[in-house]
Amino acid sequence: MVAESLLNTGDTAWILMSTALVMIMTLPGLALFYGGMSKNKNVLNTMFLSLTGFAIASVIWIAYGYQFTFGSTIGGFIGAPTNFLLTGISLDMLHVDTTIPELLYVVFQATFAAITVALISGAVVGRMKAKAWMVFVALWLTLVYVPIAHWVWGGGWLFNLGALDFAGGAVVHLNSGIAALALITVLGPRKDRRLLPHHLGYAVIGAALLWFGWFGFNAGSALGANGLAANAFITTNTAAAMAMIAWILLDIWKTGKPTILGAITGAVAGLVAITPAAGFVDVPASLIIGFTTVFVSYFGISYLKPKLGYDDALDAFGVHGLSGTWGAILTGVFACPAINEAAGLLYGNPNQLVIQIISIVAVALYSFIVTYIIAQVLDKTMGIRVDEQTEIEGLDANEHEEVGYRI
Repeated sequence: MVAESLLNTGDTAWILMSTALVMIMTLPGLALFYGGMSKNKNVLNTMFLSLTGFAIASVIWIAYGYQFTFGSTIGGFIGAPTNFLLTGISLDMLHVDTTIPELLYVVFQATFAAITVALISGAVVGRMKAKAWMVFVALWLTLVYVPIAHWVWGGGWLFNLGALDFAGGAVVHLNSGIAALALITVLGPRKDRRLLPHHLGYAVIGAALLWFGWFGFNAGSALGANGLAANAFITTNTAAAMAMIAWILLDIWKTGKPTILGAITGAVAGLVAITPAAGFVDVPASLIIGFTTVFVSYFGISYLKPKLGYDDALDAFGVHGLSGTWGAILTGVFACPAINEAAGLLYGNPNQLVIQIISIVAVALYSFIVTYIIAQVLDKTMGIRVDEQTEIEGLDANEHEEVGYRI
């Protein structure tokens, strides 16, 4: 227990606000972003996936997820379970090496777990059973998210190796993108893979809320109202803006016209890529990260997906998996000791780039293998895919007996 006099009200107020901002990213941000890009017959089901992902994650995190993630490490793989249901955590306890309450850090991290699993849903829209999704969420958070978060943030082996991940490039984005790829490998492609967004207006509002909430995601990860938070804030905004412009220019070069879908996709790719780096790199580096990540995700969506044939409906892997990977790599290149002590390749420490690559490979392999096993078990026991008639008619009416629009 730490004396309450060490609590900083400014820091606490900022992390309270940041927690609310990260919640906005999932509800309603991601729900609108994914919902607007889905077919109108599946809009409610698509939003349902984000809603239930957030709710289930919130309960699991309080019950045992936080404890296994941030407890004293057991062999570098998982935390020692203590304080189940947060028993024993008093109001005046501060999180280690910070000036904010432990309870606040718990709920701040809960919002990260929630959006990570919700991001996976973009790959499976239009064909996964709602009940199977809810069971998947519980199993995936327990068996995949919690161990990986411990490895990187909770004192696990990647943390001790020196992997840099300021706000979730590996833990959130690479992890969810790779998991999405594993899940759709088992789920299979949709019968009709044409997917024109039914309401781009929803998607634009969702993207704007994601951008807005991302400041809590990245700047909040400084865990204080300080210069590091300000650096994370400005690098986040800069990378997103640069990526949006770059994607628009790519659209013009490829088709002769800019598209709003391309603009918001670019912005999200930039936000994803800067996430691991926001508290380690300077503003010029954020411009480079934002600009270059567009080519990585664009290649994945426009060329890799058609060539390999996987049905990543709303490009969870193409944006989050690939841009998350790219951002983690460039963190190892551009990490600036003047910002946050760590030095990357550009500042004379090539070993940091090696460590980043090790962390990427470890997270990707574990996430894919365990997610694939979870999906296979669920498919064999309860079935994870709706029948063909339900898929054709739409999941809103058949899975929920509701419709998004009445004419």
